[in-house]
Order: sequence, then structure tokens, then C-alpha cells
Amino acid sequence: MKKHVFVAIDGSSTANRALDEAIAMAQAFKARLCVTFVADEADLMQHGMGLGSFINVDKIKEEIRIGANKMLDDAVARATAAGCPTERLLIESANRRVAEAIADAAQSWGADLLVVGAHGGGGIKRLLVGSVAESLTRISPISLLVVRQV
Repeated sequence: MKKHVFVAIDGSSTANRALDEAIAMAQAFKARLCVTFVADEADLMQHGMGLGSFINVDKIKEEIRIGANKMLDDAVARATAAGCPTERLLIESANRRVAEAIADAAQSWGADLLVVGAHGGGGIKRLLVGSVAESLTRISPISLLVVRQV
């Protein structure tokens, strides 16, 4: 039986479906739920010197944090309304892959089920950076539920 369900969201419709599945699993198992968002600042850090001439990198980071916190607050409200004891976690990452940050956080939190959405994307982006869900299937020591797009 699962006692700690961990779900990663990113604001996409697929992540919202993953959140719904995580809430349903937490309800079914009478488990605790942790909702997380990874604020991936790698692109800003990688190109910060060049971008800094045109944009305020610190302001962009703050806007990412504000949006992430709103997303997390909304997700926690949905889960709490469904009767799930819920925590939230904002991970700020500039030097790690998103999948690694999620896997490590889920393990540190004591999760026994990790839920993520798979966008089903392809093309050059997947070739260059890969899929977070796909990476998690390779690196996560925790059971993983991958929710697909409909």
C-alpha cells in the first residue's frame, strides 16, 4: 500500500491530469500527497551573460517563482478540497536536470509513488533535451505512474 504520493506539475494540461491521478491515488490509499514544481533556471543561467544585456534575469527568475507558487497553491487547494493531506515543494534548479531534481526530492520526501505527466512530444526538442518522464523511468528508484495525453 502506498502512503506517500509525490506528483510533479508544470502547468500543462498533461500535468493537470497527473495531478488528478495523484489525488485519486492518494484518496484510494489514504496517503499523503506532495505536489512539486521545478523552476528550471538552467537556460537563464546558461545564457545569462548574453541575455543580461537585453532582459533582467533576476526579474525573470522572480516571475518564474511567482507563477510556480501560484500553480502549487492552486494544486494544494484542489487536493485539500478532495480531502488529501497535502504538502507543496518548489525546487529551484540551475545546475541539475529536472528529472534528477524530481527523483531526488521524491526520494528525500519518502515517496513510494511518483506521478508525472508525459506530453508525448517529439521532434528536435526531445532529441536534444529528452523527456522528463522518460528520464524518470530510467533514474527513479520509486515506482512511477506516467499519465499520458488523451
